[in-house]
Amino acid sequence: MDAKHTPPVVPERVAGLEAARCWHSAKADHVVTLLTAGDLLADAVIAELDFYGPRARRALDAGLRRGLSSLGQQPPAAVGALLRQLETTPSWADPLLLHRGDVVSLSVPPMWFGLCSITGALAHIYASPATARLLAETGRSADMAARRLAETGVWARQTIRPGGLLRGRPGYVATVEVRLAHARMRATSLTDWDAGARGLPIGQFDMARTWLGFTLIAFQALAAVGIDITDEEERCLYQYWSYVAHLLGLDESLYKDVADHAGARRLQDLLDATAAAPDENSRALTAAMVDAQARAMAGAPDAVLSEEQLRHLIHKVLRRAFGEEWADCLGIPAVPAATDLMPLISQLNRQAHYWQTYSPASAHEARRRALEGPAPELQAAVLPCDPSSCRRHAGAVRPSAWAA
Repeated sequence: MDAKHTPPVVPERVAGLEAARCWHSAKADHVVTLLTAGDLLADAVIAELDFYGPRARRALDAGLRRGLSSLGQQPPAAVGALLRQLETTPSWADPLLLHRGDVVSLSVPPMWFGLCSITGALAHIYASPATARLLAETGRSADMAARRLAETGVWARQTIRPGGLLRGRPGYVATVEVRLAHARMRATSLTDWDAGARGLPIGQFDMARTWLGFTLIAFQALAAVGIDITDEEERCLYQYWSYVAHLLGLDESLYKDVADHAGARRLQDLLDATAAAPDENSRALTAAMVDAQARAMAGAPDAVLSEEQLRHLIHKVLRRAFGEEWADCLGIPAVPAATDLMPLISQLNRQAHYWQTYSPASAHEARRRALEGPAPELQAAVLPCDPSSCRRHAGAVRPSAWAA
């Protein structure tokens, strides 16, 4: 089913549709169709992986790393169709930008990228009750939180690196694996999932929320600690992440007109207008993720804040990024005034960011430091990127991969 198909019955998870129609007109009904829209190409590949087994997986792995033309024989039909779509560069994509990477995100110090961008994006993903319920069913929140956090951080850093999204590079491969992880979750969950009531799990609606999590929400969280970007940087950011959306299989109608934070906010408002409020699963996943992030950062060799201080800091960042009302719904507690470090942190970060971007040389140095990569303990969580790893996962994509 594609995003243009209108479901005969509005899924029960849709909230405030009539009000949304008043504000957004026909766009509100289009958003409702996204609740039952998946990813035809990725869903078909999962079916082929199950049917053909290792042969289809080997063809997919080789095609992702070396390209469709490198395959010695014709791959299964769905695998070939997916590879052709991935290798067809949209006319709006800037090859130079892909070679340079996401220079805007790369200018963010790694500590703040993890504390703000990754936690903000994950909290935004978990705010969807349907997604939170599906993820909660995969295991205890506390047990899975650190793994999801690490995998998400590694994927994001692979994605923003210079050349990371070029064919065969780690960010390209990992992004497609995330896309297939979404399709695998759809396939496995539909056996006991009431799509009529809840919509399709991890469909276009939820993937759009994911994309906004790593663009709009991430930079709202960064702005909370004094890391702001210019109008030109906003345009570069969304141009780059539009290509990420292309690789993730997001319906182009969702992101083609989003060129800056203002456009992203319009899309966010449209999604929020028809979305249910976060539930107990959302709150449990968010709390577990914050605890895992604070614990990991407090345990780093150069840590200067305690786990409790870091937890307070993350809570303050998320409350500013989401606003008080949504933060309350997510169960993010208010921070006592006596422990609020935000005014000092924001001032210091604004000064540091000014000097980091004062000249081309200083900006280059800031990006170089960001490219040093994640901490060693995150390396083990990277999505499979070598043939031997992929063979171990023949016929399936790891269900523990970050999703939605």
